[in-house]
Amino acid sequence: MTRGPGGSDRFPELREALRDLTAGFDSSYWQRIDHERGYPEAFVDALTKAGWLAALIPADYGGSGLGLAEASAIMEEINRSGGNAGACHGQMYNMGTLLRHGSDAQKRAYLPSIASGELRLQSMAVTEPTTGTDTTRITTVAEKRGDVYVVSGQKVWISRIQHSDLMILLARTTPVAEVARKADGLSIFVVDLRDAIGRGMTVRPIANMVNHETNEVFFDGLEVPAANLIGEEGKGFRYLLDGLNAERVLIAAECIGDGWWFVEHARDYANDRVVFDRPIGRNQGVQFPIAESYIELRAADLMRYRACDLFDAHESCGAEANMAKYLAAKASFEAANVCLQTHGGFGFAAEYDVERKFRETRLYQVAPISTNLILAYVAEHVLGLPRSY
Repeated sequence: MTRGPGGSDRFPELREALRDLTAGFDSSYWQRIDHERGYPEAFVDALTKAGWLAALIPADYGGSGLGLAEASAIMEEINRSGGNAGACHGQMYNMGTLLRHGSDAQKRAYLPSIASGELRLQSMAVTEPTTGTDTTRITTVAEKRGDVYVVSGQKVWISRIQHSDLMILLARTTPVAEVARKADGLSIFVVDLRDAIGRGMTVRPIANMVNHETNEVFFDGLEVPAANLIGEEGKGFRYLLDGLNAERVLIAAECIGDGWWFVEHARDYANDRVVFDRPIGRNQGVQFPIAESYIELRAADLMRYRACDLFDAHESCGAEANMAKYLAAKASFEAANVCLQTHGGFGFAAEYDVERKFRETRLYQVAPISTNLILAYVAEHVLGLPRSY
């Protein structure tokens, strides 16, 4: 595809290296993983060994020390190649809470092993069945008893637990009735899943539309060492928000990668498919939607990099990160519809990969933050409208 200046032309050497790696995992690989509801272990191992998933970990801890802009290009290229970064993106950004708010001892203990792939930190447990996005109302509690916290409660839609060694957990350590603000009294812990599962923690997989390993989690007297508390007790909600901008930008990049995949495949099929003695791409009814998707993706791409540049300059980027996620998720799903419509009946055939990628990109209208919550954020924090929830 011919692309103009800026946007996805950044970091050409990094992109070329990623394309060399992803070329070893073709559509038949991803089709098989999807059909088996499996996990792309070989792919994730290859990414890890090459150091790509340690992009945001400082070099002092064995990582690459790259910026969010470079990290986003990595996520984009995985999805643009036809793969699914959702299987491993947690390893890229979940460690951010530990990096920014952990003690020196915690960072020394965990980050080098995360960077090398010896430990996987793929999972973060925040969402609960009765609270959804109203995080301040979570009911999972962690009660301090001597040198341990005892955790009881339930989480839902928690990803990649079965392929993680560590998990970030948000729990209430002070009852709501005893805090001035409902966002206070929440704390964050790092949980060693190797010790926790079966010893106060039960995991129940959730079958879902996408091949995305996600679970319900039940805590019944799980003991977490007090040394595993990240930062100060009661400030976990603030720490959580601090990491969401990076997560949203990286998800936006994945959506952009999906979008390029859809546009490229729609364009190629429209050029090759001949009906009534002419390529269907000659018809404006076919070519206009593809062109529209391309334009919208370019716009999302620019917003993604605007957010990245602000983040890497340590400037405020909440609005830009949210808008990048909104624009990218919207553009990628619209491109998915265009690609499916362009392929007609063949778009529903697994061998073309369109239906798989369609399902994968649809997720990001809902998670990790819904489009409605982004609109509410922009209305309140950017436009100055009254809070709606």
